[in-house]
Amino acid sequence: MDDGKDKVKGKLLDSIFPRKYDFHGMLLHQTELTEAGVSALNVWLAAGDITRPPTEVDRIEQEADDARRHMEGLLLEAFSTPFDRQDIYSFSRQIDNILNFCLSTAVEMEAFGVRPDDAILRMAAALQRGTELVKETVSIMPNHPAKAQGMIREMRQKESEIEKAYVADLAIVFSTSDPMEAMKKREVYHHLKDAGRALSITIDVLHRIIVELG
Repeated sequence: MDDGKDKVKGKLLDSIFPRKYDFHGMLLHQTELTEAGVSALNVWLAAGDITRPPTEVDRIEQEADDARRHMEGLLLEAFSTPFDRQDIYSFSRQIDNILNFCLSTAVEMEAFGVRPDDAILRMAAALQRGTELVKETVSIMPNHPAKAQGMIREMRQKESEIEKAYVADLAIVFSTSDPMEAMKKREVYHHLKDAGRALSITIDVLHRIIVELG
């Protein structure tokens, strides 16, 4: 067998029939990592020990970053994609932002000595449910776009819960007599609000993909 000829033949076939990548599978994997990371944040918050570094959130965030970068590299090589190429990229970047803001939340809580209060717990819980719904929707959307479409509304409700909690509870915090504590909590609240905003944009892109599939 001539290995040299086989390699040339393989390259020729690759040029005629470009390799296909499982971008849906890669997006699903990233949504699973995101949901796991947000869940890890909620576990860390529930423990109430802000002196303990959020190592699990950090680990998952780094793993998700690696997955995102790997997929972005394949997007440059791919001849065709199952959904719009820009939507794949945008979805991946925005869902990655959710984890980035989750990690920032935990890191600043540890650094500033901000203990989890009701507002933080409610925003984090809504974010977790929102990312769970994103994961479930991505898993079914190629074969069941109509069912996936029906899940968009609940996702948006979770994003709205985060926004409402941010405004209402920040108003309470600013009415207290401790301005330094108010500023610390404002920073933490804002990271969770930004995570909710990233969730909102993720949902917008996901909705667009579902409409195209339908």
